[in-house]
Amino acid sequence: MTRRIALGLGLCALLLAQPAMADDLAATLALPISSGLVGAADTPRFAWVENAGGVRNIWVAARGGPARAITAFTEDDGQQLSDLALTRDGTRLAFVRGGDPEFPDGSIPNTAASATPPKQQLFVTTTTGGAAERVGEGHAPVFAPDGERLAYTRKGEIWLWSRATGGQRIATVAGDASRLEWSPDGRELLFVDERGDHSFIALLDVAARGEARLRYLDPGLGFAVEPCFAPDGKSIAYIRFVDPPATATSDAGRYWSIRSVELATGAARTLWAAPAGAGGAYAGTRARNLFWAKDGTIVFPWERSGWLHAYALDPARGTARDLTPGAFELESFLLSSDGTGLVYAANAGDLERRHIWTVPLTGGAAMRLTHGAGSETIPTFAGTTLAVLATSATQLAHPALVGDALAPLHDAPSVAGFAAPETVTFAAEDGVLVHAQLFRAHGADKHPALVYVHGGPRRQMLPGFNTSYYYSNAYILNQHFAAEGYDVLSINYRSGTGYGHDFREAPGQARGGASEYRDVLAAGKWLAARADVDPARIGIWGGSWGGYLTALALARNSDLFAAGVDFHGVHAMVRPVEKTLSPDAEAAAHQLQWQSSPLGAIATWRSPVLLIHGDDDKSVDFYQSLLLARELTARQVPFEQLVFPDERHDFFRYADWLASYRATDDFLDRTLMHKVTR
Repeated sequence: MTRRIALGLGLCALLLAQPAMADDLAATLALPISSGLVGAADTPRFAWVENAGGVRNIWVAARGGPARAITAFTEDDGQQLSDLALTRDGTRLAFVRGGDPEFPDGSIPNTAASATPPKQQLFVTTTTGGAAERVGEGHAPVFAPDGERLAYTRKGEIWLWSRATGGQRIATVAGDASRLEWSPDGRELLFVDERGDHSFIALLDVAARGEARLRYLDPGLGFAVEPCFAPDGKSIAYIRFVDPPATATSDAGRYWSIRSVELATGAARTLWAAPAGAGGAYAGTRARNLFWAKDGTIVFPWERSGWLHAYALDPARGTARDLTPGAFELESFLLSSDGTGLVYAANAGDLERRHIWTVPLTGGAAMRLTHGAGSETIPTFAGTTLAVLATSATQLAHPALVGDALAPLHDAPSVAGFAAPETVTFAAEDGVLVHAQLFRAHGADKHPALVYVHGGPRRQMLPGFNTSYYYSNAYILNQHFAAEGYDVLSINYRSGTGYGHDFREAPGQARGGASEYRDVLAAGKWLAARADVDPARIGIWGGSWGGYLTALALARNSDLFAAGVDFHGVHAMVRPVEKTLSPDAEAAAHQLQWQSSPLGAIATWRSPVLLIHGDDDKSVDFYQSLLLARELTARQVPFEQLVFPDERHDFFRYADWLASYRATDDFLDRTLMHKVTR
């Protein structure tokens, strides 16, 4: 542990002492980044995961006290730490080590190629440190209100653990159990039973004599999500929705509602239903989306205005009020510690950054709680104390207390030489406004340039570090490229988040025509038109959906994009379509999918490409890169490859990030930076 901290401090000192240079990748990528911030309900104690050079450990801190690591892992072994849960009094912590948090019930990754494959294991430890107690295999832990019992899930099973009895399986369901929540009295567990094309809300009576009793609440057609207890524990509320069919018009249908169930009788009713038109289809944040306050108000997300906002529902009247009006988008929200207000992260007043705001549930003017040139997100309470994950142009994600000024809970080193990228906009050929960040090249000579394309596509790149490890690393590489003499344009193309419903749901995107590629093409032309850019040395790079758009750019426009790096991209977009389409419509949909694919334009691909993929990728099948390699080989298109056996989509090992970025740097150096042009 001491050696790891000393290494981290040495790297930080190196970066603080000199500007970012051409050999900076190893040190910068090794800087600590925090995630998984949680707080205790009744005391100001926080916990989070810190990843420093692939070495992951859990840290805790109380208001006014120093941060301490309570685990002592030392290897870049790809073993994730996730699902942190604190007891109400903050004295004990549950966490998961191993597995893939995105696919918690899937196969267990072995990214370090260990001869003995790792397991996904659940542990409980005290927040004062000491040896962690192994609970068993599982994930999604949640402590009972008394802090003595721990519920968790494992492949359709619900387990209950205490130090006295150990772990016991108390229920098995047909799907996957998720979103466990204890009733206020600690007698019942509320959860979602996810069954693929539908889901149910279920209640498990843990306190029943003999075997625990399971019952499904208000089962229906579609998806039941976001269950929550009423403050008195006598009722629950949840969101029920169906996805609009492929042929639906934008003003058709009322696709979702908020329903309640009285637990004593099982009586269910609709509290509110979305009207047809704007917001008629359900959209939520990536965090929790339904809260039932002490005064009876239910808070939920809705896009009626064209922007994702939080609304206050009066269950008795069935009326909803917009608590957060304005032309901006909520990223997450939660109730204030006293339950009378809403605290939320949003890009209000600045679409390119996130800050924390609060507003009373009764309505009124919102008040901004955080300020500065960076971004703050993931608001988290511990008792009455509020903390966030904060980032800036020079600081990676770190936990900080919200007050008159942000107070880091732990060291937050700055990277010397990282200048904030410039926010720019430009129009695509069809008039869509594209937002982007320009990383200006160091040096005055005419230079090469790169377009960076994020994945998702439901993402938004910011003019600074991202709380996501994946995109924090991408930001580092873009800064590295700028230091080497590239202009880098990181674009937020249509279908991404942050700019409202119409931008995110723009027509003709993805398999329906790849309309987002118009934004990529416009970015390349915008760079080519700059007087300080060599138009013959424009490249492109990206991962996942960004890998797809990179490949599409090289396939359709090798005349503009001279080289590219494609991280785990999708190359053949054809997949089954809805059964409600006629045979002719189904054939037309498949043809459009093919035309939207890189392989659909493979005949005009000429530019060299570097393909990077892990063969245990569960998000984009490794076969997508195999397909492309075969087609490029057949057409004698130059390509290079870097493959990581047993690695996942979001590379779990620091060593693999470093190897892939060094390979990217070297490839573009040979194909763009030192390319001879006439």
